[in-house]
Amino acid sequence: MSVLADTSDIPDSRGAPVERTEAQATLRFAEAALADSKREGLLLAVRARWVALAVTAVTLPIINPNWEVTYYVVMLGLFALNGWAQLKVGKTAGRSGAELFLIFCDLALLTFLSVVPNPWSAVDWPLAMQFRFDSFIYFFIFLATATMAYSWRTVVAMGFWTSALWVAAVTWVYLQPETHAALSERVRAATGADIRLFEIIDPSAIGFGGRFQQIVVFLLVAMILALAARRSNALLVSHAGIERERTNLARYFSPNVVAELSKNDDPLKQVRTQDVAVLFADIVGFTAYSDGRSPTEVIGTLRRFHERMEREVFRHDGTLDKYLGDRLMATFGTPFTGECDAGNALRCAQAMIGSMDELNLERKHRGEPPIQLSLGLHYGPVVLGDIGLNRLEFAVIGTTVNAASRLESLTREFGCAMVASHDLVQRARVEGKCANTDFMHLVEKPACAVRGIEQPVAIWTRANNA
Repeated sequence: MSVLADTSDIPDSRGAPVERTEAQATLRFAEAALADSKREGLLLAVRARWVALAVTAVTLPIINPNWEVTYYVVMLGLFALNGWAQLKVGKTAGRSGAELFLIFCDLALLTFLSVVPNPWSAVDWPLAMQFRFDSFIYFFIFLATATMAYSWRTVVAMGFWTSALWVAAVTWVYLQPETHAALSERVRAATGADIRLFEIIDPSAIGFGGRFQQIVVFLLVAMILALAARRSNALLVSHAGIERERTNLARYFSPNVVAELSKNDDPLKQVRTQDVAVLFADIVGFTAYSDGRSPTEVIGTLRRFHERMEREVFRHDGTLDKYLGDRLMATFGTPFTGECDAGNALRCAQAMIGSMDELNLERKHRGEPPIQLSLGLHYGPVVLGDIGLNRLEFAVIGTTVNAASRLESLTREFGCAMVASHDLVQRARVEGKCANTDFMHLVEKPACAVRGIEQPVAIWTRANNA
């Protein structure tokens, strides 16, 4: 938020921080969102793995009630343990070498189980028979769960890792000595001249065509899932950018205004003039208060002050325009006018005084000096609109802004907590939303000259609470 016009009497103690571009800020926000998404996806994927492994461990003995099944149950435990390790390693953002190694271990272990016979089995079958059990389809489960937790690059890597492991496994089986030649000859004699039928039912046949088809299909599926994961990440980044914009709006506007602006951004883009209530809040004598105190104590005091003031602004449907060191500016009726903008500003000022009384009571119990609040309020026309090129700010411009600032300065002259213009008080009465108690502490004063304003300004004051 920004205030223009003659604001030479509004010191800006923020200094000149190095501003980062909107793209960089959005990127950081998106990276954080991707990291959160990865952690949630990894947790979900590992839990799904554990459930699937538990179901498999229970059903295997039922399907094949032999003691040799214990071997596969033990191997299922290794998969569960590797999933737990991935969950621990994958808590950090990005990809680590350990994380990729654990993913590779999953694929390597499944490849081993697919081509190496069960050492606890008494059945003597040709080694190539391992390919007949179609255990390759389990690789698709690992590939699918990877899309829930990892980037599209990792999905692509899994596709190529699996293909390489499968080629190595097929090559290893092919290089093993032939052990069941007689059995193959009996099958050949039974099939006669039908070569295709022989290749299908030969227990010693590796089936290179089928193995090649598995690799090709797996790579195609990996590429498709990688594209889906990349598109999902792009949508997440876009959503993160939208959420960041909404978060930025929440820094300035009350929640109900944020909800409205998130649906329609025209109120920020349109340059226009409208009547607005402007409020300035300041800590009297803060410069003297800061002298001799540690930076931690000074900043802590400012934080508690701004926290309370900000809460009251939002609670009364106001817009936090900007912080000015120990001062802040709020507007009521931006980015669009309401039915009781002046009344909201007046009630907000009264609530700020009450909140400061509570804070000073806390400070008294801690042995700290009280803080004196001063407020200036005015109601009138302002110019609204975006300013800037790459870093846009919603500007509130006009004499009304300067008048509110200078009315706040008059509190020192009158020795009071609040100075409000007659225009604001009169408007609040016309709106009819304020109770009599909102005006009972106000005291009307004669019109006084205000620097920068041609005509004297009629004012109302409110003293500090006793």
